[in-house]
Amino acid sequence: MPSLFQLIKEDYVTNGRDWSRPGFRALAFYRFGAWRMSVKSRLLRMPLSWLHQRLFRRARNVYGIEIPHTAVIGRRVRIEHQHGIIIHGLCVIGDECIIRQGVTLGIRNIEKPDEVPVLGQRVNVGAGAKILGKVTIDDDAAIGANAVVLCDVPAGALAVGIPAKIKLRERAQL
Repeated sequence: MPSLFQLIKEDYVTNGRDWSRPGFRALAFYRFGAWRMSVKSRLLRMPLSWLHQRLFRRARNVYGIEIPHTAVIGRRVRIEHQHGIIIHGLCVIGDECIIRQGVTLGIRNIEKPDEVPVLGQRVNVGAGAKILGKVTIDDDAAIGANAVVLCDVPAGALAVGIPAKIKLRERAQL
């Protein structure tokens, strides 16, 4: 398992080596929050939790990016633009995904709070997209801007529209 500093360094490189990008900062705050839960001693974890709460509020209120520490986020994820990004606390996001502004990854039904989206590896989520409910977005899929995804998206496919329709893409020839 990579250390906190290794993960933050990977995110730093992924985000163009620019520590001032709000997406990088929000991810660093998230990673710190998830790491602090590995501190076994409650007494030692308390000041870390206090600090994480302040950092989380800054990311939410200033940058408009809400990532609870309970979400599972892979390596080298990039948040392209700030504001209006909501990620449910039980969401799973794979490695090397790109998330743009206005994206919501959340539930469809308040009575089923644990039915949340799962993003595979290298998923590209367009601006304003909403992925709701127990939906699996497979590896290398793309979600178009402003799409509302309510069903699974197969690997390499493109989901566009409201509600999203699945369009299969041809793989690039190597």
